[in-house]
Amino acid sequence: MRAIGLMSGTSADGIDAALVEISGTQADLQVTLLAGKTYPYLPKLRSQILEVCAGKAISMAEFAKLDEAIAREFARAALAIQKNRETADIIGSHGQTVYHRPRDGQTKLGYSLQLGRGDTIAHLTGLPTVSNFRAADLAAGGEGAPLVSRIDACLLSHPQYGSCVQNIGGIGNLTYLPPHDGHDAFEKVVGWDTGPGNSLLDLAVHHLSEGKQTYDRNGEWAARGMPHVDLVERWMQHPYFAQSPPKSTGRELFGWAFFQRCRADATAKNLSPADFLATLTELTAASIVYSYRQFLPQMPDRVLLCGGGSCNAYLRHRLQVRLGEIDLLTTDEVGLNSQFKEAIAFAVLAYWRTIGIPGNLPSVTGANQAVLLGDLSRLAT
Repeated sequence: MRAIGLMSGTSADGIDAALVEISGTQADLQVTLLAGKTYPYLPKLRSQILEVCAGKAISMAEFAKLDEAIAREFARAALAIQKNRETADIIGSHGQTVYHRPRDGQTKLGYSLQLGRGDTIAHLTGLPTVSNFRAADLAAGGEGAPLVSRIDACLLSHPQYGSCVQNIGGIGNLTYLPPHDGHDAFEKVVGWDTGPGNSLLDLAVHHLSEGKQTYDRNGEWAARGMPHVDLVERWMQHPYFAQSPPKSTGRELFGWAFFQRCRADATAKNLSPADFLATLTELTAASIVYSYRQFLPQMPDRVLLCGGGSCNAYLRHRLQVRLGEIDLLTTDEVGLNSQFKEAIAFAVLAYWRTIGIPGNLPSVTGANQAVLLGDLSRLAT
């Protein structure tokens, strides 16, 4: 089957589109990336998305307009990635997360909202579209995230090495894959959101550059600074880091409000812009490695990076320092494109939805059972 995966993460910088050829089911799953491209949001639309994520109140009419605008951008990305290529059979669209509330002691079920209606995408592209992937896992008592761990286990397990597949988008998330001996590929697989990835860094760069930059390319700005260890330790006192998995998070915890706190702390310590960025980068690295040491059954033999943060050389350096002798690679080095891995995953989830294979992994999300993920939107015939 030829499928398109569409993904925009918590950084909301644009839509990652992946056109893939998929065969097999799980143990024999094969995925070939035919094309991948990122389609940036227009600045005005991105600003609207980030404002809503930060808690700005809007009317239902404005909300509907935003939902529709996002769906149209996703549809444009799906059409563009197919240009001059054979038409796809199906689209898997993650949509744009604007709110994520994990389950807690007061709420038995979590809630997660992704904008970009699947029905609209199907209508505009002429292709069946699977969307709203998180709802079924949430209804089964899960966190609704991370949802890529079953796919990681199918594509990235190794017979000898224990691996952490570490995605660094706006938020970081991991899948731990123990050495796979040919039996149940999903046995003992665990995963969770590690905390901030690029979210705080991107906010800081936008603020420090007065809107002229949206991210720290290759970590070059942060690399000129020095992390403030005391501040990293202070920020690591946030309760989320000590919370046991299954767990998930988003901009609700590590977005604008947390950034403002960090900025106030940095100002009080008279940190330079470069030192501030270095300290935020250190927080991301520290939270990832702390998470491994606290909650994994054992430290991995290797860490496989993917997502935008895998391109940040300074962040990779700080991770390697904290990991010591553990091998730090990207998923590119083991055959899976690191920049479009998440989009590829949602193409696979759409494919699995059509052939009746559950997409979640209860040991990761905390759901009470494995379930089919996503709502299928078809064109009227």
